[in-house]
Amino acid sequence: MYGLSAPLALLMGIGMWSLPPSPRWLLLRAVQGKGSLQEYKEQAISALGKLRGRPPGDKLSERQIQDTLVSLKSSYTDEKSEGSFLEVFQGPNLKAFIIGGGLVLFQQITGQPSVLYYAGPILQSAGFSAAADATRVSVVIGVFKLVMTWIAVAKVDDLGRRPLLIGGVCGIALSLLLLSAYYKILGGFPLVAVASLLLYVGCYQISFGPISWLMVSEIFPLRTRGRGISLAVLTNFGSNAIVTFAFSPLKELLGAENIFLLFAAIAFLAVLFIVRTVPETKGLSLEEIESKILK
Repeated sequence: MYGLSAPLALLMGIGMWSLPPSPRWLLLRAVQGKGSLQEYKEQAISALGKLRGRPPGDKLSERQIQDTLVSLKSSYTDEKSEGSFLEVFQGPNLKAFIIGGGLVLFQQITGQPSVLYYAGPILQSAGFSAAADATRVSVVIGVFKLVMTWIAVAKVDDLGRRPLLIGGVCGIALSLLLLSAYYKILGGFPLVAVASLLLYVGCYQISFGPISWLMVSEIFPLRTRGRGISLAVLTNFGSNAIVTFAFSPLKELLGAENIFLLFAAIAFLAVLFIVRTVPETKGLSLEEIESKILK
């Protein structure tokens, strides 16, 4: 089972060699005086054209690179080096970290590791007594997860980040309340557990799943983006580990019905965090996000 994943990992590793460097990163190095401006500009035009599937010498790519270069020069001319980790916790960078780090933290502490990792045992307790039956339903949930992710990809630039986040996290809270109710009073209705899991997965995949990482990738100022994203990833996997290891002891201490109720309460807090803190970045360039939102 594990060996079957090796060719996919190898294919991904080979594919990454063909990825061009970030055009903005190339331009930032040019602005910071780390090489020839013209050489970096040409590399950036080539990289952008490759990323957008445009032919060499495309005028649109040249115009976009020139506009970005002008914007970067006005913002970063006096900044000769990339920001430090300490800078992530200062000024606009701190605001970006609160937004990005907060999203990936709530992504985990609303129970995502527990609900998805323990889908099999939850389904078995719901009446799918055979492990094979629970596994088949888990596969159905995985396919549903893929479909909902594609819906999010198709609609994120039409509807915006905030509507998908707010609507999706409200749905997550509702699904967790239903799971709690199943363990408390609806134990005779196994379809409630299946419906709750599907609702959770669907809402997660149109909200926290893709949108959190999209926001993390675009909310940090370019100067500290690499370090800011690194700290956000650390926050994500650290909280993931804590929730995963804490689920079983908490389940024994509180009972399944109360632990899902706790996750639901955290989900409602996440909705408040999104409404009050997370901005809409639809249609904004990275430079516009930094100038209009973070400052």
